[in-house]
Amino acid sequence: MRGRISSNEFAMPAIRYVDVPDYPAAHSPYSHAVVANGFVFVSGQIPVRPGGGPTEIAGATMAEQTRQCLRNVETILKAAGSSLDRVVKITVLLARPDLYREMNEAYAEFFPGAKPARTMVRFGADIPGVLVAIEAIALA
Repeated sequence: MRGRISSNEFAMPAIRYVDVPDYPAAHSPYSHAVVANGFVFVSGQIPVRPGGGPTEIAGATMAEQTRQCLRNVETILKAAGSSLDRVVKITVLLARPDLYREMNEAYAEFFPGAKPARTMVRFGADIPGVLVAIEAIALA
């Protein structure tokens, strides 16, 4: 005899959109992060200044901008109930791939132990002055 299937087996997983207090509003129609199925998906974060406008860039160098992007990712992860040590995948988008080494040195400061999987791609920044953007996937 086959087992009965409960209606809960076909229920859609809950999706939660993360609100980050005192964080610049998104400059386009997207959420800073979405929690679904045990993961936190953080949208690509540019080096915006906390408390500033959605395109107010913090830092002029690749290292400064990388640090700010990762601090922003960390802030969003905390708002979602996660943290950098639960990150499983990072995507780094570089407007200037020739500055890879500077980005990599600043990036390493945030992941001193086990390293998440990582992909790097070149992108054309829509916002003047943006050298890097970083997105992340973490366990909730």
